[in-house]
Amino acid sequence: MSSALSVRGLHAQRGTVAVLRGVDLDLATGEICALMGVSGAGKSTVLRAAAALQPFSAGSIAIDGVQLRPGPVPPESRLKDLRSKVGMVFQAHSLFEHLCVLDNVTLAPIHALGWPKEKAEEIASQLLASLGVAARSGAFPRELSGGEAQRVAIARALAPNPMLLLMDEPTSALDPARRSALGEVLRGLAQQGRGLLIATHDIDFAKAHTDRVVVLAQGVLAEQGKSADVLDRPTHAATRELLRGSAD
Repeated sequence: MSSALSVRGLHAQRGTVAVLRGVDLDLATGEICALMGVSGAGKSTVLRAAAALQPFSAGSIAIDGVQLRPGPVPPESRLKDLRSKVGMVFQAHSLFEHLCVLDNVTLAPIHALGWPKEKAEEIASQLLASLGVAARSGAFPRELSGGEAQRVAIARALAPNPMLLLMDEPTSALDPARRSALGEVLRGLAQQGRGLLIATHDIDFAKAHTDRVVVLAQGVLAEQGKSADVLDRPTHAATRELLRGSAD
């Protein structure tokens, strides 16, 4: 398997507070990795830095030949290659309320990647069909259920056919049945050769549907390994704290 993501020595601040203090992380194509830790551990910061949505102060991020360096986020005009390699699914879906489902999915391919409208709509329609929401292509986000909105957000992230898919708390609005269905969708995406990095607090989902768990604590990598091994037999205090929190 080739590498979908390589992070080395990642440091990031929020104001004067150090959020990440030297994170190393590798993700292979075909792998689903859960990025876990208590609130404030830095999970979302790793995702946003990898998607060039926020700056980092030291270290490096490599995604299929694209290198991100410390300093300000590059202008979008210099991120076209990255945008074709990385898809991001936000916790709150972040669909544009004034656009229908089809237009949400085609927006970035048309305006950021320069695709013809016909190509973008053809790809979008195929993705929506594969995710079981083709019948909702003319609906607006307010008309969707939580599960439907989640699938539309995934379709939008997949439109450029990225090698790397980043997801922030994807199960937060889903009931158990829809969580299981989402897990099956994600496994199918991994089998197509993508790497998936998922920030989550959902212990059961991580154990059932991811290959590996990486636990962050106070801005560093505390523990990692096969999902069942880490979550059933934690060796670090941060992992035990995470598990206690989920049981409360």
